[in-house]
Amino acid sequence: QVQLVESGGGLVQAGGSLRLSCAASGRTFSSNVMGWFRQAPGKEREFVATINWSGGRTYYADSVKGRFTISRDNAKNTVYLQMNSLKPEDTAVYYCAAKQSAYYTTLVADYDYWGQGTQVTVSS
Repeated sequence: QVQLVESGGGLVQAGGSLRLSCAASGRTFSSNVMGWFRQAPGKEREFVATINWSGGRTYYADSVKGRFTISRDNAKNTVYLQMNSLKPEDTAVYYCAAKQSAYYTTLVADYDYWGQGTQVTVSS
């Protein structure tokens, strides 16, 4: 079992930055693929970024590529999402997710555990 708790969301002006954190419990954290997803009001949950167990491989949605960076610290059981050059269209609830596999994926249905989400609001 893995429990995930996100933090770091808030209100920021367009062009600003935020760093989200996701603290995980459970002894298998270091073997999990981790991902960040987001859901805006009235829209489906969408993939943002994912990282493999070692942190050596990452993959991003086209909409955030070059602006967001996913990273992890297995010693701290934490995964991060650094968000720069934020835009109003980045406004959403951001969710951390874990997948008990060595292979990362962008599909919501493939992830086994989810956090409660943290709100990110970008004003224009």
